[in-house]
Amino acid sequence: EAGTALIAAALIAALLAQAPRVLTLDEALRTAREHQPQLRQARAGTEAARARADQARSPLLPQLSATAGYQRSTVNPIQRPGLATGTGTASWNTFGFYSGALTLNQLVWDFGQSLDRFRAAQAQADASGKSEHTAELQSAATVRAAYFDARAGKALAAVASETLVNLQRHLEQIQGFVEAGTRPPIDLAQARGDIANAQLQLITAQNSFETAKAQLNQAMGVLRDTDYDVADEVVPAIPGEDGTLEPLVEQAVKARPEVTALQDQVRAEELTKTSIRGAWWPAIGASAGTTRGGTALDHLGWNVALGVNLSWQIFQGGLTTAQVHEAEANEGALLAQLDALKLQVGFDVSQARLAVRAAKASIAAVNDALVNARERLRLAEGRYETGAGSAIELGDAQVALSSAQAQQVQADYRLATARAQLLRALGRS
Repeated sequence: EAGTALIAAALIAALLAQAPRVLTLDEALRTAREHQPQLRQARAGTEAARARADQARSPLLPQLSATAGYQRSTVNPIQRPGLATGTGTASWNTFGFYSGALTLNQLVWDFGQSLDRFRAAQAQADASGKSEHTAELQSAATVRAAYFDARAGKALAAVASETLVNLQRHLEQIQGFVEAGTRPPIDLAQARGDIANAQLQLITAQNSFETAKAQLNQAMGVLRDTDYDVADEVVPAIPGEDGTLEPLVEQAVKARPEVTALQDQVRAEELTKTSIRGAWWPAIGASAGTTRGGTALDHLGWNVALGVNLSWQIFQGGLTTAQVHEAEANEGALLAQLDALKLQVGFDVSQARLAVRAAKASIAAVNDALVNARERLRLAEGRYETGAGSAIELGDAQVALSSAQAQQVQADYRLATARAQLLRALGRS
């Protein structure tokens, strides 16, 4: 008994070792978040936008600079018009001079030019972050579509395999009848032809399954073999999918990152416009500095300076006014784009919701067709065994069953993809 148990355990271990790894939908989505190049590109874009916001903030902070130098030169007097200068013989004698300066500048107020530029850059960075979320949602939708395509390919391969098994069983039955002389040889030829066609369909279905897994790898952003299986997962019902359209559209408008990204861009353009208007007014700054210099490092003189400066571009040929008009036009274009996007969101939700309803309605009809096809094959097999039916009737019944099974797979696939599209339309990952 102990030996039998060990043999059984070894067989189970061998079967487990041969079983392909099963990829779940959650694992596929997680892999895409980690490896999809488009998501890495979107993250890099967000980081760059945040860096630009930090750059726009720099004029608001103190600007500290330091200089140091050493110069060695001649000091020959040079005659200048209107100035009494000493005279002497020029020489090549040189003298050293050390100098150093430390200067601190701080913008006091420029009527919002720098501050609003910084706020506009922050809004653009927020919009870039929303665009990154949009890329994540699109990646998730692509992965779901590829996953359910692979799942449908797996199911269709199973249908083709089941069809081949049934036809082989029919062949054995027909061969017995032909050998007994109760059926004509043409029935055997037809059964063998049906098996050859079924083998071809199985090869095609298996290849389609492998191709679908290769596309799933691409959606996940990985380069790997297709020696894995996909789990028989479904998308659960989405709350509100059978309800009215308006609540779903309202949820989508609030949740879709494309909408909030455009709203951030509108806010950025408003701040840009305010920043440009600040150029109509002066900019006030303050400075402080100290300098040291002399011909010897141990005997340097020093000076300290404090200052306030005001600069005002009084007239620039209408440049600021034209820039304000451009910003207003850009804001109007973004607002129109935002309205168009909201209409598109409503259409996306409506289309996905209708696709879910149609898929759910078709499932009941497909299931009825499958039940009837199974019953038809059962009756055809019984009629053939009793001699009342023909091989053509039996083959037609098998074809009808295979077609009904394929339709059931496609109906399940349509429902899964429709719900995945509805999740994307609602802005859910």
